[in-house]
Amino acid sequence: MTERPSGAVVQERDTLSIGPSAMRWTGDALEIDIDERDKRLFNPYRRPVRGTIRVMPEALNTVSFGLDPAARHRWHCLAPRARIGVEMKEPALSWKGGAYCDSNFGDESLEEGFRLWHWSRAHAASGSVVNYEGVRRDGSHFASALRFARDGTPEPAELTMVAPLPNSFWQVERKTRADKGEASVIKTWEDAPFYARSTLSTQLYGERMMAVQESLDLDRYASPIVQFMLPFRMPRSRS
Repeated sequence: MTERPSGAVVQERDTLSIGPSAMRWTGDALEIDIDERDKRLFNPYRRPVRGTIRVMPEALNTVSFGLDPAARHRWHCLAPRARIGVEMKEPALSWKGGAYCDSNFGDESLEEGFRLWHWSRAHAASGSVVNYEGVRRDGSHFASALRFARDGTPEPAELTMVAPLPNSFWQVERKTRADKGEASVIKTWEDAPFYARSTLSTQLYGERMMAVQESLDLDRYASPIVQFMLPFRMPRSRS
């Protein structure tokens, strides 16, 4: 929620601290302590945001995947299925539910490697399904579908049909994959000039599911206008 300089980051084998917030792997859960202040556009009051999140994997996957031929960018679905417990002190909120944990990492920034991508994840009756596709910076396309067994083992799956979705409020293009190319947006959770995250109703491999979907436009993200706007949404700290 706050951009910080490299001196505010401490990384060890099982922990990562960024300013006053930190996360640690305990062996059976990822525990995240949040100590931040929010900042919303045109709101001068930065209310405290403090609490603890516990992500408890039900399955772990050890395999990462290259998103380009040279594997400069890699994606690792760490926990295709997990449980989550959220206990916030400020504001006073708490809930439990299903979760998912992944990571993107590489040798260059995302906007250097990609123009856009679309990703979705759904919990099936047995395991999970992830669809990932996009356009690389050189104009080449990539698309994949993976099914994760209950123990987290990934297996390639047949790509279902493209299911167009309505553009977001900021006119970010959205799409997913579904049987017969049919899916619908239940709720849009994040809507920014370059990014949208939504909950979908969809059908995959004959099973009705609820999915989480995201679309990211990295051409927009890299534009000078958006870069100028970012500090108004995500404050930058010198410490």
